This record gives sequence, structure tokens and C-alpha cells, in this order.
Amino acid sequence: MDVFSAIVTLFLVMDPLGNVPLFLSVLKTVPPERRQRVLLRELGFAYVVLVAFLLMGNALLRFLGLEQEAVSIAGGIVLFLIALRMIFPDHGTLTDGAPEGEPFVVPLAIPLIAGPSTLATLLLLDRAVPSSTMTLLLVVTTAWAIGGVILLSSTFLYRVLGQRGLVAMERLMGMLLVMVAVQMLMNGISTFLHRQ
Repeated sequence: MDVFSAIVTLFLVMDPLGNVPLFLSVLKTVPPERRQRVLLRELGFAYVVLVAFLLMGNALLRFLGLEQEAVSIAGGIVLFLIALRMIFPDHGTLTDGAPEGEPFVVPLAIPLIAGPSTLATLLLLDRAVPSSTMTLLLVVTTAWAIGGVILLSSTFLYRVLGQRGLVAMERLMGMLLVMVAVQMLMNGISTFLHRQ
């Protein structure tokens, strides 16, 4: 997987377009003049979590003794399941039990931006992208920045695209992620079979 593919994959897993309605729902109790500042703060928290996980991810994989093929096959399966949830979402949301008032770390930074799916994908990318930590930091920063711009524009996007437009975009992103997942799975199986 090259750097561009890694950025696209991480961006698709973060699913900022699918999170727009959730962000708007959580922020509806926050005064309009504070919403941008709250969003920037939550994006900052999420970025710190993503970078920390990126820096520790490689050590975790080495500690567990995972081979490249296992990571690629597992990555394909995990991304496929994430993509299926994007295409066929459940009706519950992560914000159902959220506390009232201004959000702080939960649920915007974690789990909506830096959630389990995104962190698992970082672990997989750490093995799938044959490059340095600085390159992976570029991947994380780029995907996070693009997602951040979309989330900061959430009110505008919701007015322009509407609920149906956002749902359609999320389904399209899910379909793209299915293809990435299948390719990762095939690469892992192919590499494993050639080693035998």
C-alpha cells in the first residue's frame, strides 16, 4: 500500500461525512459562537490520541510477533466489516448516552474521530505501508486535516447536501473501502501462499 492509498484508507475509516449529523447533534446545546472552538479543541485531542497510538503501534505488533501477511489479512477483514457498517448502518448512535452540555473528549474526539476502527487501522497501516514513522505521521496528519476541514464545515455541508446527500456520500465511501479491504485481503493471502 502506498502513501496516497494509506491516506485515503484512513480518511474513509474516519468517515467525517458520516459523522457530520452526529457532530451537529452533539453540538446543538453548545452556543453557536463556541462551536468552532469546541470543534478545534476536540480535533486537537483526537490528533494527540492518533499520534500516540501511531508511535506505540509498531512496538505492539512486534511484541505480539505478528507477520506482515497476518496483519494484511486481518486488516482486510476489519476494513471490510467497517465498510459494511458504513453501507448498512445500525440505528443506534454513539451519542445516545452522551452527557448534556459541552462535550469534552467524549464523544467527539473519542470515539467519533479517533475511535476503535481508526486506531485498529493505524496498527494495520504501520505494517502495510513500508516506510518511516515520519511518512506515517504525514498519512495521519493529512487524513486528520481533511476530516477536520469537513467537520469544521459541518453546518455548511448539512445545509448544502442535506441528510440524504450525506447518507449517499457515506455509502459511496463505504463502497470504496470495501474495494480497499478486498485488495488488502488478497495481497495478504497472495504473499502467504508465495512463502509456502
